[in-house]
Amino acid sequence: MRRALLIDTDTASDDAVALIMALQSPDANVLAITTVAGNVGVAQASRNALYVTELCGSNVPVYAGAAAPLCRQAVKADWFHGSDGLGDRGYAPPHRGVEQAHAVEAILCTIEANSGVTLVTLGPLTNVALALVQRPEIAAGVARCVVMGGNPCCEGNVTPAAEYNIWCDPEAAAIVLRSGMPVDLVGWHLCRGASVLSALEIGQVLAFGTPRARFAIECNSTAMQAYRVQTGEIGISLPDPVAMAIALDPGICTSRSRHAIQVETASPLTRGMTVVDRLNVSDDERNREIWKDAPKADICWTLDAARWKQALYAALR
Repeated sequence: MRRALLIDTDTASDDAVALIMALQSPDANVLAITTVAGNVGVAQASRNALYVTELCGSNVPVYAGAAAPLCRQAVKADWFHGSDGLGDRGYAPPHRGVEQAHAVEAILCTIEANSGVTLVTLGPLTNVALALVQRPEIAAGVARCVVMGGNPCCEGNVTPAAEYNIWCDPEAAAIVLRSGMPVDLVGWHLCRGASVLSALEIGQVLAFGTPRARFAIECNSTAMQAYRVQTGEIGISLPDPVAMAIALDPGICTSRSRHAIQVETASPLTRGMTVVDRLNVSDDERNREIWKDAPKADICWTLDAARWKQALYAALR
């Protein structure tokens, strides 16, 4: 049976590859794509999502959503993805436009009509939080919410303390985590090291000779350079495709555990930090007051890098 997916994204270069993986998967039925401000503005995110659907020969509806976080200014990641989010390669505009309905309405309607849907979030969680505030009961209709976000027990990629998606709208992330949805947190740490596409692997992808393969590498060219400056690693890091791979094939995550988690929303120093009680000490007397009623999430700690890359290659061949 095909897995029903609802995807929320701030479509930039790695999001685009994640969308290709979902749209090309024979095991997935993408019901809708909703867009949110993050890596790029919401209008550009929508345009990029539409471009990818056309590249994949898909007519999945795209709905534009929140243009800014719940209570903060929007901060783009053009320094990483380019001003258009796709490495400024000058891709042609899509032939169709977004749907008339707002992304929040689309999220509500899609979940209500498809109980047991898998929700995959690839950007700031603003749209999902707004939907939950309107109708908290939709949380029960989501079988699994795979969140690309956070930096459990490691450094961040936008500040020393935080990963970009959660940092952009930490208040929204806190709402989603407290909603009761079964959250799988796929953190930034999983797209590093052995998960990075090496120069040899990039060459192998280009050798597939398909428009999807060429696009996946080209649109991440700016991100590849930014990632090298950021970490010293040479290659293409793909956080959102890693999350999508785990959404499509949970077995790609080789170790996971469930813990209390909180998102920092008050401190300027640690804004957006995903604080995970990995040692399960939140019930200790010294922590109980601060951690009482903290939500829990399943944290993916490690993955099968070879299996994740095979999933990627299958979508790009």
